[in-house]
Amino acid sequence: MKKFLLGCCASLLLFSCAKEGTSDLNSPQKDQLVSKTEINQHIRTIMDRDGIYDWKHAPDPILFSAAMHSDSIFAIGYQTAATDDMENNIHLIDINSQKWLDARNEVLDLILKNEQELNPEMTILDLLPYGYPEDLPSMEVRITNPSTIALLREKEEIRYLESISYVLAPDNAVERSSSGCGASPNYNINAGDYNTIAPGTKRSWHHATSDVPSAWNNTTGSGVTVAIIDTGISDNQDNLGSQFNSGYSSGRFVQRYSTKYSGAWWWKSLDPPHDQCGHGTQMAGLATAPRGNDGNAVGIAYNANLIGIRAVEDVFISSGNEKRGVRDALKLAGNRNDVKVISMSLGTPFSSGTVRDGVYYAYNRGKMILAAAGTSFSWSSGFGVIFPATMSQTVAVTGVKDASNMVKCNVCHSGSKVDFVMTMQRSVSTSRNALTLVPANSNQPTYVSGSSAATASVAGIAALIYSSHPGATRTQVYNAMKEQANFYPNKNSNFGWGRIDANDAVNMSF
Repeated sequence: MKKFLLGCCASLLLFSCAKEGTSDLNSPQKDQLVSKTEINQHIRTIMDRDGIYDWKHAPDPILFSAAMHSDSIFAIGYQTAATDDMENNIHLIDINSQKWLDARNEVLDLILKNEQELNPEMTILDLLPYGYPEDLPSMEVRITNPSTIALLREKEEIRYLESISYVLAPDNAVERSSSGCGASPNYNINAGDYNTIAPGTKRSWHHATSDVPSAWNNTTGSGVTVAIIDTGISDNQDNLGSQFNSGYSSGRFVQRYSTKYSGAWWWKSLDPPHDQCGHGTQMAGLATAPRGNDGNAVGIAYNANLIGIRAVEDVFISSGNEKRGVRDALKLAGNRNDVKVISMSLGTPFSSGTVRDGVYYAYNRGKMILAAAGTSFSWSSGFGVIFPATMSQTVAVTGVKDASNMVKCNVCHSGSKVDFVMTMQRSVSTSRNALTLVPANSNQPTYVSGSSAATASVAGIAALIYSSHPGATRTQVYNAMKEQANFYPNKNSNFGWGRIDANDAVNMSF
């Protein structure tokens, strides 16, 4: 079933159906389960209060029941008893050292002993649908005994214990089945929404609102690699393939990866990196599309390298496979020295320890991680910035209109967690937005909206600043963005530091 999209002409669906099926409820515990209705009421109460839901707020029966209503798999983050400051040290941990093996095995032994009360034939391998952890101190474990939850929550070695696949379902079935995936060439683009520039490309109108054209006199992104963690990038769009080096774009590379699996247990298989949604292709285009001669839309950092990582089916992070996909994509990008900027136009109203571990890892490797603040329809209005843009390790971005005063785009989220904005919507018409590539092998661009488009655009600006200051640290680049934004030195409660002047930022001395 398709879901609602966080950007890309549609919006983030804050509540959706689980993608990975349900667990077998024909167990002795079936009658003990809290109903989905009660679980959803509890979650909505917390979300109304906090904006984001964290499973740490769930009473034991609700946490257990949520997993049983989905796939019975729990995400468990563990640590040694003496571990301190995991957020800053997770990238340094050797989980195969003896002390970490002891911590892992102590947790698994506790679970196994308790699970064997229901099934004496249970083994350790029966608990681990995806095997032992490989490099981060987290694992997915199948639990069917409700008493196991309380025992785990008492242990200081447990960092988090979460139902990895339970999500809320929206009340509106039409919205639930609408993902927003699938962008087509738009042959009715308003002539005032682009300029044709040499050697024959379209420059989106929204570039000028951050003075990107002037910044190009200094840098165009060469020497910097941008990682787009999204739905992949299209094999069909030649501007992200054979024509990635064309016109004024040269000497760079584009690479495709996938960290997204489908299925479960031994049926699980790695999906191909090809974008089957369209969203990732559009975001890659906003950030890095070539300045070619075929009439397509140029990206902001048109000489930057690109790696596109397919981590999700769409950009609502819901299933366990997607959470693991995002985490593993962050590890992949974090381990590459050439990657300076990571752009994630995706999110969820559920905090996830699995995704947090990936963010911590990439952040500790020095990467600038930009995340979309959130996009939604009016039925989900009232929610603020979504996860993982709520994390202090990410740079939260939202979209605004081209109004003289700061007005968010009509489907964009805002709030105190926002760092920067990007203009991407016309005030005179909400259908006129930023221009970008489409997944098809077409040279006709299309409009794309939401905080997704804003995030990928700001990622392009960050790449320009890195390119103009080789060797700069993430803090130096962030400060350049901050100090050349229109609200500096006073951060706005809804729009952060505001709109960045790319030209002034790339020309700063530091």
